[in-house]
Amino acid sequence: MADPTKDTPRPRGLLRRIWAAFWSPTGVLSTGFLLIAGFLAGILFWGGFHWSLELTNTEEFCTSCHTMETNLGEYRETVHYNNHSGVRAICSDCHVPHEWQYKMKAKIMAVKDVYHEVLGTISTPEKYEERRLEMAAAVWKKMKASDSRECRNCHAFEYMDFTIQETRAAQNHQKAIDEGMTCIDCHQGIAHDLPPGYLEEYRHVVETLAMDDRDSAFDVAQIKTYLGGKAD
Repeated sequence: MADPTKDTPRPRGLLRRIWAAFWSPTGVLSTGFLLIAGFLAGILFWGGFHWSLELTNTEEFCTSCHTMETNLGEYRETVHYNNHSGVRAICSDCHVPHEWQYKMKAKIMAVKDVYHEVLGTISTPEKYEERRLEMAAAVWKKMKASDSRECRNCHAFEYMDFTIQETRAAQNHQKAIDEGMTCIDCHQGIAHDLPPGYLEEYRHVVETLAMDDRDSAFDVAQIKTYLGGKAD
């Protein structure tokens, strides 16, 4: 009777053959060398990519174009730049999502800013003011659709203590919770000057999103009523 163990590779011999195959040449370089080199190259690529991504999130990078000087000046006059707590929110905190999938989408969409910078679309103060309302509406639409996601990275209703807020702020925040409103419904000009006619444009943003999403959580009529009570 044949010995079945003769045809069964011993574990030590099997490991030796796997190790030898791992380092055996495939063309010029061994499989093992290619895998290790590829792994190290992947680490270097990812590190470089992440470093570049974070570089584009800095305030210096965001304001490096001369067309952003207006934005920078307005932002430095707000509570997001200087405040009693010493916590500063920079451009990317408001305009770049933290979540990977949304962050990459924002970075890809930002290519259009480079395009308009090259074209000189807002290269003068006059051009900037002419397009201010249009640019503001684009940001409002994005923030409204995301339920003010970037605002909520720092501000969340569930962490607010209404008892130590000013009465008006506490009442409005409670109203926002009760009526399903979002941060941008009240704070359209939190970091930049508001253009003339902004309330009418914001109402249009709300109505457009409502038509796109019939099951939206926010009540358009309530928001329009609230906005109607604000001074232009």
